[in-house]
Order: sequence, then structure tokens, then C-alpha cells
Amino acid sequence: MDAYLGQSIPKLGFGLMRLPMTDGGIDIEQVKVMVDKFMDAGFRYFDTAFGYNNGDSERAAKAALVDRYPRDSFCLATKLPAWTAKNKEDAQQMFYTSLERTGAGYFDFYLLHNVGQGRLESFDKFGIWDFLAQRKAEGLIKHLGFSAHCTPEMLDAVLTAHPDMEFVQLQINYADWDSEGVQSRKCYEVARRHGKPVIIMEPVKGGMLAALPEPAAAPLKAARPDLSLASWGIRFAASLDGLVTVLSGMSSVEQMEDNLKLMQHFAPFDDDERAALRQTQDYLASLPSVPCTGCSYCVAGCPQSIVIPDVFTAYNQYKVYQNLVGAQRFYGFATRGGGKASSCIECGQCESVCPQSIHIIDELKNAAAALE
Repeated sequence: MDAYLGQSIPKLGFGLMRLPMTDGGIDIEQVKVMVDKFMDAGFRYFDTAFGYNNGDSERAAKAALVDRYPRDSFCLATKLPAWTAKNKEDAQQMFYTSLERTGAGYFDFYLLHNVGQGRLESFDKFGIWDFLAQRKAEGLIKHLGFSAHCTPEMLDAVLTAHPDMEFVQLQINYADWDSEGVQSRKCYEVARRHGKPVIIMEPVKGGMLAALPEPAAAPLKAARPDLSLASWGIRFAASLDGLVTVLSGMSSVEQMEDNLKLMQHFAPFDDDERAALRQTQDYLASLPSVPCTGCSYCVAGCPQSIVIPDVFTAYNQYKVYQNLVGAQRFYGFATRGGGKASSCIECGQCESVCPQSIHIIDELKNAAAALE
């Protein structure tokens, strides 16, 4: 394989979104221990974002990493969420705020955060593509790319419009690989077709693949009783080609140690392990869920601006994994600007355009009852 951006970076990255907490906020002392273990094991990629923990994640990166290690000994990535900004000035200031919070001097990898669906307009309207290209020319950004939760068609359109983007960060895990909603495989294939290396996020699906229903977990436990359930998600992701790294949002020293043990001696799946994983994938796929493919036809004409595909993604997380806390967290993030399931006025516009013939009104009522 020809050399590519990120090829030499170790394939485990430390995601700083779900850090250990105390009553007073992020547990910086525990984060320092985790950072030290991570660095001592030879890993060096750290990922944060402007909005994580209301900025405290970036501040934690400064306290636990930037202030304690030589700048050239690690890679630091953060992200700009233009869709939360009031105007162009507000959006562009986010970059400088991140520089100040982290004290990093520059970012090794910088991302337009969560490009896709209705969020794309803000990056265009506020001129963020050109603004960040200028910061890269100044040396404040080493490598520029974006993260996305979107359809493969939209991903293809964005990469076609912005061929200067150097990498893409995508949600990829074995449960979403063939999902009609998330479409991990198809998005990965689009990125690779454009020649872009991939950073993988959510390899354990926000922790859900670490707490599987027992029938789903049974084949994995039988095949490798010595491995944690979470490790299967990390190994699946790390086995793909063209990766910069696989991000794991570790929340404790124990999680860190488990991931380090796995990735310091990484080995791809053997035939028996692949067969066990397929059983787990098939079981998860067989569980009842809302058959939404994320086409978003229903969203365009919704008078209440309900983010229907995101609502169903959260509801399916609850139905399949019985992880109410995780599903409510995703739902809260997706609907933080409005458009909750309970806002539905039962006009029926969504059902008239749904290619899957989903009873959307009824499912929105179910989602509201479960998640609000």
C-alpha cells in the first residue's frame, strides 16, 4: 500500500469526550494518569472538540497533556461546530478560543465538526472552509478535514466540492457496518474512493457494544472469554485499511488499560472470531427497530422541524441495546435546538414521502414516551 496521511500514527486514539468526572467536573488527576499510560505505551493521538463538556475537554487537554509533554511528542485534534454559532464572527472565533483553551500553539488535525444534513449550510454561510484553509497556510493547522454523520451521498458531494480536505472522521462499528440508517460501510467506501484516510469514531457505539444483550454477547464470550466485549469493537475498526487512527472515548483507567493491552498486541480476527462476530451482528440486526434509512425526505417539509431520522436513531439505540441513558444522551444532543418528537402535530407530511412506509407519527409518540 502506498504511504498515506496518518499511516505512521498508532491505531488507537484517546477520545476526550467521555472523561472521568467528579462532582466538581472533569477528574483532571485521573485524566493525567490515563494520559501518562497512553503515552508510555507508545500512543499519541488525542481528540477533543470545541463543544465537549462546554469547553472543559479542551481545558483538560491543556492541563493533562499540553502542559506536561513536549509539543512534538503528541498529535492533538479538535473541531469547530459552526452550526452552533450565531454569525460568521462567532463561528470563526471558535478556532482561536480552542487555541487559547488548549495552549497547543497549533493543531495537528483540525476538523469541521459534524458536517452533514442541515449542519452543512452553516459551514458554507460562514465561510469556514476558506477561513480554515487560511489558518492552515499560516501553520496553525497541520492537517485539515471534517467529521460527518451523514448519508454516503452527502459525503460524496462534500468531498467532491472540497477535494482539499485531507481526511474524514466517520462513525464505524460492527453494529452499524451494514445498517441502513448509519451506513458505515458505504460511507467508509466513499471516503476511500476519494482517496481520503479515515479516523474512526464510536467503534464501541458510545459504549453500547460493551454492554450487549446476553444473546448478542454469548458468541463473543464463547469464542474469546479472555477479551472484553468492548475490545471486539476496537478490533473490528482497527482491522480496516487506510486508517489514521481509531478513537476510543475512555472514561476510566481500567478502560484505558484494557484498550492498551489489546492494541499494543493487535491481531486481526481469525476465522472462528469472524464467525462469532457475524452471529452477534445477525442477532442485533434481527431485533425489532424502526426501519429508517436516514434518507431525510421526511425532514424537509416538517412544519415542526423535527429531526426524525436522528430521533429514530436514538430510539433504536434504546430498543436494541436497552441503554436508556445512552439513547437519551444522543437524543438530547440531536434535539438540543428544538424539533423534539413530542412536537409532532400529526400533519402526516412525513408519512406521505417516506419510502419505507414507516408509521412515523406513531413511532414519534413511542420515542417521546421513551426518551423525553
